[in-house]
Amino acid sequence: MARVEQRKIANVDRGLFLVRYAAAEDEVGPPKVRVSVDPSRDNDILLILHPDHADATLSQPGSCLVVMATRPGELIVEVTPSQRNGSSAATVKIEPLTQGAAEPSQAWEPTFAGSGLRVLGHVAGIGDVFVGAQEWLAGPSAPSRIEGLAIEWPDKPRDVTLRYAVTTAKAHAGSGRIMELGTYAGTRGRALPIVSVALDLTGPGASRFEICAEAIFLGSPQVRATGRRAVLAGPTGREPLVGFRLHMTELMKQPSSARTSTPSGRVRVFRSKNRSTRAVAT
Repeated sequence: MARVEQRKIANVDRGLFLVRYAAAEDEVGPPKVRVSVDPSRDNDILLILHPDHADATLSQPGSCLVVMATRPGELIVEVTPSQRNGSSAATVKIEPLTQGAAEPSQAWEPTFAGSGLRVLGHVAGIGDVFVGAQEWLAGPSAPSRIEGLAIEWPDKPRDVTLRYAVTTAKAHAGSGRIMELGTYAGTRGRALPIVSVALDLTGPGASRFEICAEAIFLGSPQVRATGRRAVLAGPTGREPLVGFRLHMTELMKQPSSARTSTPSGRVRVFRSKNRSTRAVAT
């Protein structure tokens, strides 16, 4: 008899939550509980794991992890027997965490900007593909070698300049050359994948914005870079780029009349609503 997996969807509001493996029907060979998020919402919900663990799997009752949700969304809870013909009955509790009433924020708060931004990429075996801000070019669901990029930002403020460069796997005239917006960087149809991407924000208004770029290089974990300059590459610098996502964040400065305490960086306070603990029984 094959292992029978149970799967449930749990809704979470904006806030911090503790996902706790509360109990299992089979205490000797308890099933494993895996928590995940829909890839399209991974910007909104973050799973915080123990530093010694690489994935969001709870192996026994009493184990737990933390969820940080910046927007309401869904958690996927899957329970799989740990042995053949084993039990898949488990109780998982999702408990809101609170720091009390949150004070009005006095730090810089990020908001998404550049809704008109889009990326053209030449994907091996497919051709030229356009994606919008926060959309994957190739990426987790369809990784493919990316051979060239061009970035367009029609609603870019006049006092901001965005330039970029790519490095190809072998020497090429355009490899490492800094390009202006709308200019293609890389190759087409030469089997020369990109191995690194660099982006740079300059100009009088550059301090109001932040680059947020994510990339996947073949055989390597997903990497992310933010700031006025972002450089993305694999562990050795030779891994082909097989996924790329980009958006711009506008930083809203606090009003001059606000009372400050010289913050060292952006501080986010998560408001936890007063709700009872929810349990997902599978």
